[in-house]
Amino acid sequence: MNSKIWLSSPHMGGNETKYVKEAFDDNWIAPLGPNVNGFEKDLESFLNDDVNVAALSSGTAALHLALIACGVESGAEVICQSMTFSASANPIAYCGASPIFIDSEKDTWNMCPIALEIAIEDRISKGKKPKAIIVVHLYGMPAKMDEIIAIAKKYSICVIEDAAEALGSTYKGKACGTLGRFGVLSFNGNKIITTSGGGALVCHTQEDKDQAIFLSTQARDDAPHYQHSQIGYNYRMSNVIAGIGRGQMEVLKDRVEARRDMHDFYIRIFKDIDGVEVFSEPSGDFRSNHWLTAILIDKSITGKDREDLRLAFLNGNIESRPLWKPMHLQPVFADAPYYGTDVAEKLFDDGLCLPSGSNLSDNHKLRIEKIIKEFFSK
Repeated sequence: MNSKIWLSSPHMGGNETKYVKEAFDDNWIAPLGPNVNGFEKDLESFLNDDVNVAALSSGTAALHLALIACGVESGAEVICQSMTFSASANPIAYCGASPIFIDSEKDTWNMCPIALEIAIEDRISKGKKPKAIIVVHLYGMPAKMDEIIAIAKKYSICVIEDAAEALGSTYKGKACGTLGRFGVLSFNGNKIITTSGGGALVCHTQEDKDQAIFLSTQARDDAPHYQHSQIGYNYRMSNVIAGIGRGQMEVLKDRVEARRDMHDFYIRIFKDIDGVEVFSEPSGDFRSNHWLTAILIDKSITGKDREDLRLAFLNGNIESRPLWKPMHLQPVFADAPYYGTDVAEKLFDDGLCLPSGSNLSDNHKLRIEKIIKEFFSK
């Protein structure tokens, strides 16, 4: 059987081992050290917006700390995009708060500004003004940030960008993750660059970064003994893991271009197949890293649905995956309020994520193309 083609597998650049070896040689096997500092500086330079970055153990940890910084406590409400991975919503529950889910709009598949404002006004009328808004740049596609930030400012609500999938994406020339009060990045094994596991919190002040680091290192007070006046967390990135990140930063721009090339590959394949839409930027204001290329299949035209294609890929030992199941449809959040129509639900029903890795070879592409063409020609 042909080797497995993965949806999005890690892609090393070659210099990661150099930085990791330095950590071992210098005995910096700890959640501090030159690789941590260097990785943060590399990210700050790449984002290019006078930001301060705190390297953490995961994107989920970064989101949790962002919520805490926005004043989210037990009993509060937090607005969250429904079409996303559960890690966007789970930290709300960590804080003892309640999620309020918002539908998508059709252009970017991200948070609908119209439904957002309706939700805010309704929650305020019920005496529960939301403390924060979590907007996600889905599959690397920037959300409609001008509209969302304008609404947030109107009601004085903190905006947190979940840019876990969007490192290297830009909105109107500005890096995703730098547009809100806080930004969240992920370096999980399937992301555009990886540290095997890890994340970062993007802050706009040194004070916010310092507080995030303080909380991520168990909130130890400045004292010669172990003293704690706040609850802290074990969320700091280790110097070893950060070494992988430093090596990955050297190839990040190449990885973004490779993912965008994969998107162009699918555009070419599907241009003559009726009933299939490739998820693409709605205008020049949006530049996606195309972390994952996704499609919508109109069964009324093709006579086939996304599950049929997923199984065809599976039969060829190729991984593909349905879009994220919206959070308001998840059993764990069944009782959470939801504002919008059925856009997110239809995206889930009709959408499929395709193999998009930056390390896919010409032979991999030929196998993918062969299955697609045979599938839609039947």
